[in-house]
Amino acid sequence: MHYEPLHDVSQRIRRRECSIPQLVSWQLERISTLDKEIGAYCHLDEQGALAAADRLQHELLQGRWRGPLHGVPIAVKDIYGVQGQPFEIGMPSRRGALATTTATVVRRLQEAGAVILGRLHTTEGVYAEHTAPYQAPRNPWNQDRWVGVSSSGSAAATAAGLAYATLASDTGGSIRMPSSANGVTGLKPTWGRVSRHGVFELAATLDHVGPITRSAIDAGIVLQAIAGHDPLDPTSSTLPVEAYGRRRATDLSGRRIGVDLDWALTEVSEATARGLRDALDVFEDLGAEIVPVLFPGTDAVVQDWFTVCGVQTAHAHEASYPQHRDEYGGALREVIDLGLRTSGVQYQEVLSRRARFKGQAIAALLGLDAMIVPGLPFEAPLALDMIAMDEARVAQVHRYTVPFTMSQLPTLTMPSGFGVDGMPVSVQLVALEFREDDLIALGAAYQARTSWHTTHPGL
Repeated sequence: MHYEPLHDVSQRIRRRECSIPQLVSWQLERISTLDKEIGAYCHLDEQGALAAADRLQHELLQGRWRGPLHGVPIAVKDIYGVQGQPFEIGMPSRRGALATTTATVVRRLQEAGAVILGRLHTTEGVYAEHTAPYQAPRNPWNQDRWVGVSSSGSAAATAAGLAYATLASDTGGSIRMPSSANGVTGLKPTWGRVSRHGVFELAATLDHVGPITRSAIDAGIVLQAIAGHDPLDPTSSTLPVEAYGRRRATDLSGRRIGVDLDWALTEVSEATARGLRDALDVFEDLGAEIVPVLFPGTDAVVQDWFTVCGVQTAHAHEASYPQHRDEYGGALREVIDLGLRTSGVQYQEVLSRRARFKGQAIAALLGLDAMIVPGLPFEAPLALDMIAMDEARVAQVHRYTVPFTMSQLPTLTMPSGFGVDGMPVSVQLVALEFREDDLIALGAAYQARTSWHTTHPGL
């Protein structure tokens, strides 16, 4: 059952075809067996998960069903506080740190009935690299291949059948890059759609909270549980939460999907191009109209992302960085130092360009249900080749992610085929603000016609 969709497992639980304690025990056994190879988990809460399973099974036998997450095993990235549990964020300077509060999104998952299995590895400080003594998880499709960036543990666990869904986050591509590299489905909601209370901060106006799952429907189920206004996070949206988990469609007549082929197919691998063109054919066959669009240039906004991230990361680490600078790894130290040497005037220039770009991006999407681009330009490269990237490679991996972080627009990344050495490739749907319901409906329709998301690594 470890590769079954979350929504199918949920129905098995509701029909009492398997008990929650049995399901959780199976999942813990699989983690114990396989995670020695994958390395997705940094902390496994076996006792807490089994105790929650017993409570939720008792509720079910008493006739109480909390909804589609009732009894489903889920894991969370090690940036979400769970009171009393390790909260190290992959940082040597935080070894032994414990969370003093529970993040709103974790509490909402628990209230929805999810069983939290444990915490998943992230890069140092949620930025670019894994720093000793922490190690990067390994890609379940090929352990020599890149697993992605800070949500690497979340994507690897989902792809390897070590959780039915995971909580991830995205500041510059950390939901989309790992989802692409590991052949899973990642949803980056609109900034503000989900509370950031109790979440370790990298860059406040870039940080997006969202799930990594094995289908668009499952992503909708998790989003429905965690979305919504939170008084503890005044920046969270007050818009009502849609029934995302029910957004299914078989006929896309009247839907309009935009594509800028010149941009979407620039310097991408053959398999990535084929996956995007095949996806366009699927959407058209489902009744959608494919609309040519001209998306604004992205080179400047990709470069500006580093300045925004640097300034906001420096602010987030203001209390700890001066005393612990030597304990920070090279990548995190570099981006903080960039922020510290950026003047107020320089920063304002970047913010003005960001605001203009966001307006141009929204204008390009007006009248569309979504726009389609790749998630990554290529299949996951060798992990060793991604340790020290030159400027060209850095710009390449951020080309289809950073523009939608800087503009704070929602995206859904899905597997769309396989390429070199059987590694996954992906497409990414982008919508206007707070139109996650459209993304999930389109994604569910696409996945009902294709089988890429139901193909799993042979573990």
